[in-house]
Amino acid sequence: MYKTLLTQTENGTFIITINRPDKMNALNASVIEELGAAMDEVYNNNEIKSVIITGAGEKAFVAGADISEFLTLNAEGGAALAARGRVLVFDKIENCPKPVVAAVNGFALGGGCELAMACHFRISSENAKFGQPEVNLGLIPGYGGTQRLTRLIGKGKAMELLMTSDMVGAAEAKTLGLVNHVVTMEELMPKAKEILQKVHSKAPIAITKVIACVNEAADGNHHGFDNEITRFGECFETADMKEGTTAFTEKRKAVFTGK
Repeated sequence: MYKTLLTQTENGTFIITINRPDKMNALNASVIEELGAAMDEVYNNNEIKSVIITGAGEKAFVAGADISEFLTLNAEGGAALAARGRVLVFDKIENCPKPVVAAVNGFALGGGCELAMACHFRISSENAKFGQPEVNLGLIPGYGGTQRLTRLIGKGKAMELLMTSDMVGAAEAKTLGLVNHVVTMEELMPKAKEILQKVHSKAPIAITKVIACVNEAADGNHHGFDNEITRFGECFETADMKEGTTAFTEKRKAVFTGK
């Protein structure tokens, strides 16, 4: 179905592998188009409960964008390229009602770092390196990198990394709060799957509301507190809330249905 992606569903987790290892899995127009289509599949397929995004091979998650596509663009074309990627892919990932985890298996640079940051959280192999090297090309990040990096690691360190284009290794990325876990390459996918299986055991509607609330907090949305109250109230109308509270009082494991 896809030319630049490999996809499979395993125990309710949809695994999207960017499959251009000869190009370090760089993002080009085809990858952006297909990632957008894959995320549409996630939104529309009730069998899919969560997503892992990773890269083919053991060298790169995504080592940037395909620079050859930039050379003919003017200001209008450059802005259109960034806007198209944001609408097709990055916003769809960030606002996905199902958890999306990046399994970062090597270089996550430029658009690759931006792709990882759009995911709800990140798990990294020990050899991974993160960076936004766009200033080396006379550019800045265009897929949300300046915004998401600042939210994740704070203004001072984001300024430094964006202006120097320095890369950070997996251990430092964890210290900075850029990644949640650092594991060996062999443990990377099992760790991501393990966390998502735990999430699958929770109430799906509640998970969706958590994603929405946390995104609003990260955006500095001043309605975030009020929206949390509204969503908290909405949970009381769900069968899952009745099941969860009943199971708790009956000292048994809840069985959620997403209703």
